[in-house]
Amino acid sequence: MALGIIENLIQRLTSLPGIGRKTAQRLAFYILAMPDGEAKSIAEAINDVKDKARFCSVCFNITESDTCSICSDMERDRKKICVVEEPSNILVIERTGFKGIYHVLLGALSPIDRITPEKLKIEELLSRIRTDSAEEVIIATNPNTKGEMTAQYLKEALAPLGITVSRIAYGLPMGSDIEFADEVTLKKSFEGRRNI
Repeated sequence: MALGIIENLIQRLTSLPGIGRKTAQRLAFYILAMPDGEAKSIAEAINDVKDKARFCSVCFNITESDTCSICSDMERDRKKICVVEEPSNILVIERTGFKGIYHVLLGALSPIDRITPEKLKIEELLSRIRTDSAEEVIIATNPNTKGEMTAQYLKEALAPLGITVSRIAYGLPMGSDIEFADEVTLKKSFEGRRNI
């Protein structure tokens, strides 16, 4: 009977992105060996996220209240709005020291997946810019086909508003060797070059 319970946990864990059967099995047995309090606190954290998490009414970041802590922080530079695809992108960008505010699209354009501009939070972004005093929109969508298509669409949609629209640069990662870079990455590095 216990093996059925473990197998059920393994199956549930494999439904998570990036978790294969072997990793799920290791995690299941690790959870089984954990002190009761620790295991239950993980379960409670999952329940809390599912029960309390919602989208910020301003930027669509994840929050427990109506507005997220970033939108509520009056010390942030409200003249700069960084546009990202998902709330998880904010966590990464925050580690860079960016002090502006954000707007989460909740996806990227993908005609093949029927994700059109109407299904993203683009109109909400345009409305924010019209009513707020933003001077620059920094597009930080992923450097893939969907992200590039979304960036191009945003550039065109924002053009009539008369604000600066920029795109994050991308190319070679720090610590890598040029000889191992693919042509597209190297080309983007040349396009994103700047004076020193």
